[in-house]
Amino acid sequence: MQRLAGKSAWVTGAGSGIGRAIAIAFAAEGAKVALTGRRTAPLEETAAMIGGGAVIVPADLTDDKQVAAALAKVEATIGGPDILVNNAGVNLPKRYMHQLTPEAIRTLVDGNLTAPFMTSVAVLPGMRARGGGHLIQIASMAGKGISFLSGPGYTAAKHGFVALSQSINQENGIHNIRSCCICPGEVATDILKNRPEPVPAEDIERLLQPEDIAAMALFVATMPPRANITEMLVTPTYMRLLAPQARKVAAM
Repeated sequence: MQRLAGKSAWVTGAGSGIGRAIAIAFAAEGAKVALTGRRTAPLEETAAMIGGGAVIVPADLTDDKQVAAALAKVEATIGGPDILVNNAGVNLPKRYMHQLTPEAIRTLVDGNLTAPFMTSVAVLPGMRARGGGHLIQIASMAGKGISFLSGPGYTAAKHGFVALSQSINQENGIHNIRSCCICPGEVATDILKNRPEPVPAEDIERLLQPEDIAAMALFVATMPPRANITEMLVTPTYMRLLAPQARKVAAM
């Protein structure tokens, strides 16, 4: 039996990586899926992988008018949404304090916090009116700690994203609305191309893969309404940045 039959899911950042994997997994479990991203062509590729039934809703989710228009199309085509997956995010190669410009700061904060904030706020009235709903927020381990890897703009925005998810739960649990924040470590997606130092090719297969995060999102989405998984943390088993020190410890 398809576990999401009768459900509608709006997935952002659905043109590649984690968002694409989640959209495919949800559709395979019977959900009607709406795909959002800035560019139409990657969304069409995802829809083709699903094999029909997916609705393409291109939008810049940092623009409140486009958020409203996108939600209206989702509601008109697949209904709901019963589930919102906030996956879209961005980072920049020049990400450190001395490299950041006002424009870069706005890009990082808007892409990683403003956009999911606006989509979350947009869907809540409808979810309350329908008697419940589920938000699945794809944040980052950068939202749980401070390191040089992600840069301060991305890190600050993801910390805000984690707080946003918990705030949604505090206010909306009484309406049968749940928000889960999934915080992955390094995942083999296109965002790695923006790293100042590329991940070595031999380490890519050791990273988390998009389908790993999709499996987590599906688990969250299929929990009974009484249960809210508020946060999930996941890292690669092989912690490549800690491996040199771990080997020194092992040799002691």
